[in-house]
Amino acid sequence: MRQRPLRRTARGNLPSELSGFIGRGAELAELGGLLEVSRLVTVTGVGGVGKSRLVLAAARSAAEESREAPEAQGVRGAHAPAEERYCDGVWLAELACVRDPALLELTLSEALGLTDHTTRPPRAVLAEHLADKRLLLVLDGFEQLVDETAALVRELLLRSPGLRVLAAGRRPLEVAGERTFPLAPPVPEEALALLEARASAADPAFAPTAADRAALAEVCARLDGIPLALELAAGRLRTLSPAQVLARLEDRFGLLTGGVRGGLPRHRTLRTAIGWSHELCTPAERLLWARLSVFAGQFDLEAAEYVCAGPDMPVEGVLDLVGELLAQSLLVREETAAGVRFRMLETVRLYGAGWLESLGDAVRLRRRHRDWYMGLATWCELDWFSPRQHEVAALVEAELPNLRLALECCLDEPDELHLGQYLAGTLWFYWAGCGRLTEGRHWLDRTLDHPGGQVTEYESSRLKALWVLGYVAALQGDATASMCALYECRDGAARSGNRVAAAYAVHRLGCLALLSDDMARARELLGEALEQYRAAGELNSNVLMCQVELGMALAFLGDLPGALALCGEVREICEERGERWTKAYALYVLAYAALEAGGTREARRLLTECVEINHAFNDLVGLVLALELLALVTVAEGDPAEAAVLQGAAEPMWGGVGLQLFGSGYFNAPRLMCRERAGEALGAERYAAFAAEGRELGRESLVVRALRGAARVPRPAGLGGVPGPRVSRSTAPADQP
Repeated sequence: MRQRPLRRTARGNLPSELSGFIGRGAELAELGGLLEVSRLVTVTGVGGVGKSRLVLAAARSAAEESREAPEAQGVRGAHAPAEERYCDGVWLAELACVRDPALLELTLSEALGLTDHTTRPPRAVLAEHLADKRLLLVLDGFEQLVDETAALVRELLLRSPGLRVLAAGRRPLEVAGERTFPLAPPVPEEALALLEARASAADPAFAPTAADRAALAEVCARLDGIPLALELAAGRLRTLSPAQVLARLEDRFGLLTGGVRGGLPRHRTLRTAIGWSHELCTPAERLLWARLSVFAGQFDLEAAEYVCAGPDMPVEGVLDLVGELLAQSLLVREETAAGVRFRMLETVRLYGAGWLESLGDAVRLRRRHRDWYMGLATWCELDWFSPRQHEVAALVEAELPNLRLALECCLDEPDELHLGQYLAGTLWFYWAGCGRLTEGRHWLDRTLDHPGGQVTEYESSRLKALWVLGYVAALQGDATASMCALYECRDGAARSGNRVAAAYAVHRLGCLALLSDDMARARELLGEALEQYRAAGELNSNVLMCQVELGMALAFLGDLPGALALCGEVREICEERGERWTKAYALYVLAYAALEAGGTREARRLLTECVEINHAFNDLVGLVLALELLALVTVAEGDPAEAAVLQGAAEPMWGGVGLQLFGSGYFNAPRLMCRERAGEALGAERYAAFAAEGRELGRESLVVRALRGAARVPRPAGLGGVPGPRVSRSTAPADQP
């Protein structure tokens, strides 16, 4: 068995608890016991019974136990301590908004913080990543993809012996070895405590009397103690007394039971409680509830105002209506990196969606939803070339479920496929700049391969999707697909006279030549593309990237003054415009040139900023390139041990990018030179040990280490100061690793 490091910090992505978790102590203990003896536990129950809250509470408990601790020796069985079972963290994947089965594996990868730029099937990437991990994966809301989720979980459990899965859904996954945990509503005392706590949160002045508590206890009984139903009832206690809430519930339930006292089945109880809340809403509140059901996951106020407003709902009134739905627990307010956002619980959303269908307004609202996100993507593309670049990345990340829904809407309407091509192409900055190449490739392929995808009536949208596909495929290392898309774009642009699309096609063909070590061809094509961009009046991050790539080609060909002039100009423009993503690549070329001239201190300063920017944007390509060059700077500074650590840390990152250093002799030269010099100084055995230390570093730890490298005291390694190395093509045959 491969030995793991003695100390490892548990990681994960569990959200903080927004409101107190009340009761359920016995259930938590029982669920924890099941996780000790089973690798797959599924909590089942009716909607609103509290499955999500329970599994999150159990997950948080497991994460707290997974603190750093020395590992025991020998074989670890099912009863290994939690700090060993989950030493690789506790991770949550929320699946309720995933409708496309092809995005299931991607959603799990994203939840695990796994970035992969290659063309490998996402399932294979996920299984490989989890193969030697010991972690707890929490899956919530898989009902709409139960068969696909079950198949994926089955495969991952078979291939990952250290993996455990805790799932929450309305039905079991029915995978061999699964232990189900049917969740009943809380006991009456806990139900009453929950109702009172939520009522107090909604109205701090809430102070129930003994008579009130008797009425509240009867409310809990009427609602079968279902937590979601109690949350909705608590929202009503702001305006109604407990006795009034009970009386209205009695009337509602009496209609459904024919006046015969007795409980309804729990799924009907919840639906009845939601229906009762619906009836107590004003007509405007009910209408907004129905219209908000078109959103997937979170949304902001501006989106709600655009999508939901109309002659029967003035835009200036949407804010107040949202406030009322919040007060009634029909909406949830959440603070995110993209600002204040709202979310509707899935059970509540489905009820509203049913009403929207019955109103005959669902198709129109879906189109309004699509139009809003088309506009959002357009503005985000423009804002990408601005100081708001980082905010744009956070916004698109938050809006991804809704953008997916908009893309699906375009694909569902044959006459509007061009809108899908436009939307998939417009998001190029997100696919390429924020580590989403695999998903971008998925949508670009779908919109271009879709029946009707060859229609030329909206040629500009199709051409944009083609050059973006060529760009994404090139970064994935799929040169054949990239060339096919780019030649098709170039030829189509020539036929239609689209100068901008033609420039993008030539640019990305030049990028392919750069990655293929054909520097003379890269210099020619990239220079031609720059001229075409200027003639067309185009200036954005892509145009500046073209200039950086031309600078790279010149640097690799030995023209350092030319590379410095081009990338220095890009740096100035980026600083004027507040653009950071392209600036990072310019800094890489400037650092390369500085190192060639022996300026290790300047090279480190430039690369430190480069690493910081690429990490912020989750740009794995830029990050690993910068780290490779930083390792060479480190050995030149006289610290071969730290250089070996950095090289070792970069190795697993290349697994997510694709072919190491693109198989390029030019890009590979710094790595080979660093390995040679560090290996000579340390000896093969010590070099391997330090590289192994680097391979165990997580990305966050690696970046922190790289950023503080300038203040680090070099380790004694028997190597004096090394002059700045000459990085040349001759030292780096492309067929070496």
